[in-house]
Amino acid sequence: MKSKWILTGAAAIVLLSSFSFLRIFSHQINFNEEVKPILNKHCMACHGGVKKAGGVSFLFEKDMYDPAKSGKPPVVAGDAEESEMMRRILLPEGHEDKMPKDGPPLSAEEVEILTKWIDQGAKWGNHWAYNRVERPSVPSVGSFWARLGFTDDEETHWAKNEIDHFVLEKLREQQLKPAAEADRATLIRRVSLDLTGLPPTDAQVQRFLKDTSPKAYENLVDSLLASSGYGERWAGMWLDLARYADTKGYERDPGRSIWRYRDWLIKAFNEDKPYDKFVVEQLAGDLLPNPTDAQLIATGFHRNTMNNDEGGTQDEEFRVAAVIDRVNTTWDVFQGTTFGCVQCHSHPYDPFTHEEYYKYVAFFNNTRDEDVTSDTPTLRFYGKEDSVRVVKIGQWIKAHQGQKGMKLPDFQRFARIMEPKVNSHDFDQHVNASLLDAKYFGIQDQGTARWPNVTLTGKNRLLLNIGTNAENALLQLHQDSTKGKVILSLELSKVGDTVMVLPVAPDGGKRSLFWTLHSPKTPKEWVKIKWAAFQEALPGKDEAGFADVEKLYAEILTGGVESTPIMYDGHGDLARTTHVFERGNWTVKGKKVNPDVPNLFKESGAKNASMKNRLDLAQWMTSREHPLTARVAVNRIWEQLFGTGIVETVEDFGSQGITPTHQELLDWLSVELMETHQWSLKKLLKQITLSATYRQSAAVTPEKLAQDPFNKWLSRGPRVRLSAEQIRDQLLATSGLLSHKMYGRSVMPLQPDNIWLSPYDGAKWQLSAGEDRYRRALYIYWKRTAPYPSMVMFDAPSREFCQVRRIRTNTPLQALVTLNDPVYLEAAHCFSEAIAAKYASPQEQIREAYRRLTYQSISPKRLQVLLNLYNKSLANYRKDTGATKKLLANDGNATPELAALTVTANAMLNLDEVVTKP
Repeated sequence: MKSKWILTGAAAIVLLSSFSFLRIFSHQINFNEEVKPILNKHCMACHGGVKKAGGVSFLFEKDMYDPAKSGKPPVVAGDAEESEMMRRILLPEGHEDKMPKDGPPLSAEEVEILTKWIDQGAKWGNHWAYNRVERPSVPSVGSFWARLGFTDDEETHWAKNEIDHFVLEKLREQQLKPAAEADRATLIRRVSLDLTGLPPTDAQVQRFLKDTSPKAYENLVDSLLASSGYGERWAGMWLDLARYADTKGYERDPGRSIWRYRDWLIKAFNEDKPYDKFVVEQLAGDLLPNPTDAQLIATGFHRNTMNNDEGGTQDEEFRVAAVIDRVNTTWDVFQGTTFGCVQCHSHPYDPFTHEEYYKYVAFFNNTRDEDVTSDTPTLRFYGKEDSVRVVKIGQWIKAHQGQKGMKLPDFQRFARIMEPKVNSHDFDQHVNASLLDAKYFGIQDQGTARWPNVTLTGKNRLLLNIGTNAENALLQLHQDSTKGKVILSLELSKVGDTVMVLPVAPDGGKRSLFWTLHSPKTPKEWVKIKWAAFQEALPGKDEAGFADVEKLYAEILTGGVESTPIMYDGHGDLARTTHVFERGNWTVKGKKVNPDVPNLFKESGAKNASMKNRLDLAQWMTSREHPLTARVAVNRIWEQLFGTGIVETVEDFGSQGITPTHQELLDWLSVELMETHQWSLKKLLKQITLSATYRQSAAVTPEKLAQDPFNKWLSRGPRVRLSAEQIRDQLLATSGLLSHKMYGRSVMPLQPDNIWLSPYDGAKWQLSAGEDRYRRALYIYWKRTAPYPSMVMFDAPSREFCQVRRIRTNTPLQALVTLNDPVYLEAAHCFSEAIAAKYASPQEQIREAYRRLTYQSISPKRLQVLLNLYNKSLANYRKDTGATKKLLANDGNATPELAALTVTANAMLNLDEVVTKP
């Protein structure tokens, strides 16, 4: 009996073991990796967020189980045979219910995947990028004995840090091996261009080549990260994302002074401002407690939106356009997600609904910029005399702070930002009044207009920005109607554009006010009002000297001062209600909504319970729970160093984006950025550039070219063309022309003639003087309708909108730029002069020029080609002295030899190895 129980137990164990064995090796279908791509490819066009043919959608899990118009649910979890989706997919060709309806049928493999998935329970799953970032285990490298330290092998010897472990694991899967480390000259040029955007100096190269210490390369990386050029290089990259320009865009494209935002960027990168703070200050620096000037300037990120100053436009239309742009840019830059389409309809491929878009819009809808010509709100910077006036007013308020009147913080805010105020385009019910050039309110004799819904309690001063050529005109402001109580009577006679501080005595409460004008002497002259604001008077209004202080207040507000556009929210009467725009049309307002984020993120736990404004939003975006912000930042850094991101579609981490090549590496680095590095981008960059992956030689074998043509698996070093800015800056640096002057207004260096055509204001390209014309590319004046031509030729965007990724092109126009652009010709001239001063023979000159450009020795074959070019050019210039003088800009030292060397150097500046990162 005992042996029988033993046998029975053994049989049971064997049986259970076999079931366990089968379960272990039974493939579980992964929704995100296997099912979602099939649904996106075959189903979503008709059954997604835009269209729900037959009442069926596969965008959200609940929709998949709900009965369709047919009365049957598309999917019955655990039973593929009873699932209507599978029944229709398996119908014979030609059947009217066959799915997909107007597309190719699913493959046998795709049918099998869907069948197994449903039979296994139709388990849903969020797209990988919308799940919380968890730290994956670092793969082991090398053999078992090598990991124990008993032996050494190729993998353990090659790897420098954890990044290499992840890369090696993928290389093994692809049956590839990593490349050897690049030579030192290549490494210093590569890492210098990557970290500072500039080539190394000859002294830096020689010092590095002679340094035999184990930490030589690490010390080099540290020195580059500490250089001022680091901030300029990475700020230059960010300008595309911020759609930075020195003009406002649209047809008129007038100038805009926002260069202080660029200065803030450079300083933020050089100071290694933690990325979470970097994000928060740009999105909501104005909402931080007691924001500094720097934090206000940072919000210029979202004041780079275009402004339409053309006559006849409607301010509200373009205000809304700016708000929409801010929403889409925030998602593109920080979330790596295509959110813009949700403006008009629910997302067709990712789980974001139309209504959720406008809840997100509500975070940005209260900003005070309203497409007005003045670009307000701006942060004002007072000159010496005005600064004295501001101090005097502040001292008066402090001296009388016990008395009733405006508080010091309110005065300081208005003096610096001039908010809150009402722009005059808000006045309505015009009679013999209008918006002049669709910009500012104007009124003529016997005219009236309404100023709706103004809270007047505690307000005894009206600040008015006004101007007119009328004579003996009387402007009045009435309560409740044009015949109501007069709270202001103002006599005007040829008043220049000025700010007046006027006493008023309105009744309290919230009421509408009405303007009237009597101007019989000059009935056709306009009285123009730009803005108005009710305030409490300064304290001490019964004290001697008050009138003088109030006069100073009007003077500082009237005077022209330097300023930079910033974000600033409206409150009270200036707060806005946000509605869903039906089908994205801003004139058709639907349901009212409050600020919120998509439900998808609430499910993942990355949700701040009380999100009311942009600061709440920014802090939520930079929380540890948020799944996208760190991933997107890491991927962008990787793309800048390797030419392609771990997610190639840097702009789209959604289900239609390209699948990451090394997802675990991306997640590991994202956790490193947030936790280990505490959001330090410099530490992240050091970690990546110290890896063996980054240090690999870019040389490619035929085998690797066949197996990994685009270096997707990182089997060799990065070799990509330099950016437009790097090509120009390298040119200036190697020729000795580059200015290292930092910060300040944009400059206008040499460019071909007739690029600018500005019919509205006749603006012309005014060539900068002295070293300003040789400053780095990020300081070049950027006109959206006519960007700097050599930048555009090398794929820089116009910056009308955010561009997350530059797609590199290779066109004949690029060679024409490097061979003919006046900047390149001048640099080649100066470069040649420096070479000719030290070397006599053409062979020596060409060898040295090539070495200075690439830090490599020139091959005999290439030397001969360039020497032939030199000799041919020399013969031509000896025959044509006029051509020599023309090429060398009438240089007193112009000779045929220098002209020939200039042509040769100009050709060398166009060589592939010069315009490509090694």
